[in-house]
Amino acid sequence: MEEKITSVIRLRMSAHDAHYGGNLVDGARMLNLFGDVATELLIKQDGDEGLFCAYDNVEFLNPVFAGDYIEAVGEITKVGNTSRKMTFEARKVIVSRPDINDSAAEVLAEPIVVCRASGTCVTPKDKQRFNK
Repeated sequence: MEEKITSVIRLRMSAHDAHYGGNLVDGARMLNLFGDVATELLIKQDGDEGLFCAYDNVEFLNPVFAGDYIEAVGEITKVGNTSRKMTFEARKVIVSRPDINDSAAEVLAEPIVVCRASGTCVTPKDKQRFNK
């Protein structure tokens, strides 16, 4: 059985990430994280950053706020000649608790899925350094 190639990034959404009232983070920030995950996946697969071509599907499922910690994960699901199909999921793992005080936070017992997506990346043949 072939081992799946995966990537995980975890980071805190800052006040700089908040785009809307109430410290709401723009959903496009999750897509930015998925782009970073895709780059790592391509480096692991091909030894090159490759190119992100298109999202097939994007679902924004729950809000993200400044102070929340997001874990973005991705996996290569199919490898073609130059194309690589991928799936992504962003999960809220820690939430800010401004209702308690300005620096309170809480680790969630179960992560909350905030976004899911799938897409296609390409690594041109002449840039691929690994034979998988």
